[in-house]
Amino acid sequence: MHHLFEQHDHGNRLKTGMSSTTFDWHARTRIVFGPGEIDRIGELTDALGVRHALLVTDAGIVAAGHAAHAQHMLKKAGVRVTVFDRVRENPTTRCIEDCAAVARGAGIDGIIGLGGGSSMDTAKGCNFILTNGGRMQDYWGVGKATKPMLPFVAIPTTAGTGSECQSAALIADEITHQKMACLDPKCAARVAILDPALTLSQPPRVTACTGIDAIAHAVETAVTKKRTSLSQLFSREAFHHCINAFPVVIANPRDLEARGHMLLGASLAGMAIENSMLGAAHSAANPLTAHCDIVHGQAVGVMLPHIVRFNSADESTRNDYAQLAAFGGLAHDGEDAASAVEKLIARLTELLRQARLETSLYGLGVKGEMIPTLAAEAAQQWTATFNPRPVTAADFTELYRAAAR
Repeated sequence: MHHLFEQHDHGNRLKTGMSSTTFDWHARTRIVFGPGEIDRIGELTDALGVRHALLVTDAGIVAAGHAAHAQHMLKKAGVRVTVFDRVRENPTTRCIEDCAAVARGAGIDGIIGLGGGSSMDTAKGCNFILTNGGRMQDYWGVGKATKPMLPFVAIPTTAGTGSECQSAALIADEITHQKMACLDPKCAARVAILDPALTLSQPPRVTACTGIDAIAHAVETAVTKKRTSLSQLFSREAFHHCINAFPVVIANPRDLEARGHMLLGASLAGMAIENSMLGAAHSAANPLTAHCDIVHGQAVGVMLPHIVRFNSADESTRNDYAQLAAFGGLAHDGEDAASAVEKLIARLTELLRQARLETSLYGLGVKGEMIPTLAAEAAQQWTATFNPRPVTAADFTELYRAAAR
């Protein structure tokens, strides 16, 4: 996996003005990467002392044969398996309760999340409830679990959320649809198995939406107020992997090398989120998903170019974006920052078109009368507080209007 790096000048890394902010980072997750590494699931799970695992997945992963293969390799290693295959997109508190009920009945002592971000969020949510009791609402926030959790193994089959490298479960309230970020280091995966061969079975639209999400993670984490020199390393490397591999995967979905770059890039972006959080593009995307039923990757993708332009009004952020563009090969070191940012915005928009995703809210059926409600909710999103430029409901109104054109 080298050809996507041929024009990457590693010598420029020391010239990009990394943030000098302090950080305290503990690597909680062992990462096992490579085609065919799913075959090690039994060995790796057994090494954690797990005798009976709950395999959390969805119907699509079962149909693709990945769940059956995982079960076979686990049983071969002497690990019993109970399957919960009712994960749904954007899991709710009800989904978590259903999963936890299956886990309690089986008496499991370890959890495996196999699938996209929803499978991993469901597995993490189940772990909270199973080990610490109560409801997901009790864990909304940071570090609210008081008891140890069961060993968790994360196996992504999409290159998008990077949830396998994050200590957070994102769960929606079944009644209000409010997304709750439940963060706790105890819920982080002990092992993440990154096998790009598993991503070959993704439908084209899933590849498109999850890939755009991974790129958005790299772009947003590179400029948040919480960013550090460490998180920027992850952001920039993730951006370089994904911005170059994504068009290849869209044009040739069977390209395993490009799939590997996307999967690794998504995980690196997940590490960046863990250390820097996200910004206004995700704040704007969540209400679009809740009220308009727009898939998350499409929602964040359509808003991202407008958020980049909004944030680039701040000189420091404009320079950060310019450095990111240079790191991804979109601009040259020393190029005028405004020019580099325009190239970044143009590429983000072009990637949406290449992936056959909408570039405007109008095309997604969002009505003008909905914008005030969307803007009010976007301004209340937690991720908005990390945006490098203060963003109000009035700002979100203008951003949604710009995206609707």
